[in-house]
Amino acid sequence: MSRQIVLDTETTGLEPSEGHRVIEIGCVEMVGRRLTGNNLHLYLNPERDIDEGALQVHGITREFLADKPVFSAVAEDFLRFIDGAELVIHNAAFDVGFLNHELRRLGQDKPIEQRCKILDTLQLARAKHPGQKNNLDALCRRYGIDNFNRELHGALLDAQILAEVYLIMTGGQARLSLGGQDSNNSSGEASAEPIRRLAPDRPALKVIRASGDELAAHEAKLGGIARASEQGALWLQLEQDSAAEH
Repeated sequence: MSRQIVLDTETTGLEPSEGHRVIEIGCVEMVGRRLTGNNLHLYLNPERDIDEGALQVHGITREFLADKPVFSAVAEDFLRFIDGAELVIHNAAFDVGFLNHELRRLGQDKPIEQRCKILDTLQLARAKHPGQKNNLDALCRRYGIDNFNRELHGALLDAQILAEVYLIMTGGQARLSLGGQDSNNSSGEASAEPIRRLAPDRPALKVIRASGDELAAHEAKLGGIARASEQGALWLQLEQDSAAEH
């Protein structure tokens, strides 16, 4: 099965050529388009100040990073984690450029591109939605993904959100087969399977009603999607239409 790592970084500034450094790395593993929970999250001591503009984006201070390891101390663990995987990155040139800069500082001449395949979701989004905003926040609104707790950027949180965006953007949720396993072909589209018919004399299915707390959580989730999406929440509209008919 294909192994993908959704990756994001936070940095001290915008240009590695000006001596800026990586301060956070977030990696989310997917195997066969399934999130595995095997993630990697690193904070790094940059041994330098953080630009005010960058601090306003991620909120990570030099004081917080003072006791964190330097990149050289975790480089081998990081490279071992991503080795041979396809990296899924939004605006890959930025993150890969910074990571290659860190590797060059250690005297390692083999760049990330020679260790992993790179898939840039920004380029993918621009091809699918030309002329529209395609930053991560805009994609979350477009696809109805909840990122309301994201007041500041963080590498692991952004990687987790990007994983959801990527799965929807490249074919949506895999179809669950009756055998209990997802069935997808290499293009991300559900493959056809024979219909398995249930026995006519099977026992009646048990109906479990949602509790009041579960219904309230459902309503809150739909309300959040409706506020975030330009097109509203389809399920909420269907429920309203059904109520009006009755």
